[in-house]
Amino acid sequence: MAHDNEYDNVQRQIDENLKRVYQAKVDEELPDRFKLLLAQLKQQSVGEDTGK
Repeated sequence: MAHDNEYDNVQRQIDENLKRVYQAKVDEELPDRFKLLLAQLKQQSVGEDTGK
């Protein structure tokens, strides 16, 4: 029984750490190069929608 409790604690710590790492990655700002590429794609998309 103590082994199950220890296993549950380890699993909970792993879950918490993975969530923390994931959230830190989500909160990172997009690199400028990616922002530029997204802006270019958006311009191309707008150009296609207007028949250019």
